[in-house]
Amino acid sequence: MNLQTILYKDYEANLPQEGRHILGQMTNAENLIVYQAFNPGIAKYAVTHQQFGGSHYSFSRMSWIKPNFLWMMYRAGWASKPNQERILAIEVSKQNFELILAEAIHSNYVQEVYGSKENWQAKLKASNVVMQWDPDHAPNGDKLPRRAVQLGLRNELLKNFGTTWAVSIQDITDFVLEQGKCLQDRKMDELRVMQEQVIAIDNPEVVQRLGLTV
Repeated sequence: MNLQTILYKDYEANLPQEGRHILGQMTNAENLIVYQAFNPGIAKYAVTHQQFGGSHYSFSRMSWIKPNFLWMMYRAGWASKPNQERILAIEVSKQNFELILAEAIHSNYVQEVYGSKENWQAKLKASNVVMQWDPDHAPNGDKLPRRAVQLGLRNELLKNFGTTWAVSIQDITDFVLEQGKCLQDRKMDELRVMQEQVIAIDNPEVVQRLGLTV
C-alpha cells in the first residue's frame, strides 16, 4: 500500500470539527483517493484489470464512493460486513472528482437549492450522481458533529468512473484488518488511519449547491 497514514490520535489535529467538508487524501496536486467496499470477486477483477467489470459487477446498479476513509470503515464495519470484505482505494483525478460533484443532486429535498419538490424530483431522476451528507464517525462508530459525503454514481458516469477514470486501484484490506484488530484490542494509541485534508472545491456554484462549509 502506497497511501499516507497517520496515528488516529493525531488525525483530528488539523481538521474542522463541524460543518460539511469533503475530507480525503490527495496523492499529488492533481489526484485524490475515494473508497469502495466489495466482495472478493469484484475486488480481484478490479485490481487485476485496473478497472471495474467482470461477471460479478453490474454497471446497471448505483455504486457509492466515499472520499473519507473512516466513513468507509463505518459503512463496511472495517471489512467485516457481507459483500464488503474487500476495501478498494481508487485514485481519480481531482478534475473528474469535481465533474462528479457538478452532477450531484441531494438525496433529500432541500428547498433553498431546488425550490419546489417537483423540481428536485425531476433533477434527481435525471442526474447521474446522488449526494448524501451523513454524520462523520470516529473509529468506534460514534457519531461526530462534522458531516461526511458519499456519492452514488449511475448510468454513463458510473461507466466512465469504472472503466476509464481510475488512475490506480489498490486493495487495502490487509491494512484495514490490521487496524480493525487494533481497534478491537483497544490499542487506540497504535491505531492508524489515512492521512486526510479538506479537499478544496474550485467551482463556487458547486460549493453553494452542495452546502459545503467555507
